Amino acid sequence: MAAVPALLVMGVSGSGKSTVGALLASEDGNSMMPMTTTQRRIERRWGKGFHWMTREVTSGQYVVLACSALKKVYRDILIRGKHGVPPKSDAPGKEGKPAEVQLLVVYLSGSFEVISGRLLKRKGHFMPSELLQSQFDTLEPPSDPENFIHISVDKSLPEIIAIIMEALK
Repeated sequence: MAAVPALLVMGVSGSGKSTVGALLASEDGNSMMPMTTTQRRIERRWGKGFHWMTREVTSGQYVVLACSALKKVYRDILIRGKHGVPPKSDAPGKEGKPAEVQLLVVYLSGSFEVISGRLLKRKGHFMPSELLQSQFDTLEPPSDPENFIHISVDKSLPEIIAIIMEALK
C-alpha cells in the first residue's frame, strides 16, 4: 500500500464494506477492524475506531476500517477524534504533538434496489432489510474537501479492489 496509511470502507448496509475491507486488509497483511454502528453507542465506537487507527498508524501499520460512517460528523471523528482534537502522540520523538490519521474514504454506493436485493439474500445478519431506507435517508455521501473515492457496487469485486489499489499508488 502507498502513502495513505488508513482506509475507511463505507456505505449503507449491504454495499460490501466488510467483503471489500477484508480483501484489502489481506492484500498487504494489514490490520482490519470491522465496525458496526448503533445509535445508542455511536460516540463510543467512533472514538474507539479513531484511537485504534491512531495507535496502528503510529506503530507503522496500514489499517482498513469497514463501517457505515453514513454521516460526515462520524467520518470527522475517525480523522480528528471525538471532540475534534486528536490525542497527544505517545510515539518516541513525537511526545506532545497531536496524533494524526491520514484517511482515504472508499465510498461504496449502489441503488436502493440493488442493495435491497443483496440484503434479502443474507441470512442471520444483524441489519434487517426493513431498515435500509433509513440508512439511505441518513447517508451524507463524502464530498470535498474529504479525501475519498466513489465506487459503484455494480462493479465486480476484482474491479473494486483494482480501483482502490490504483488510487493508493
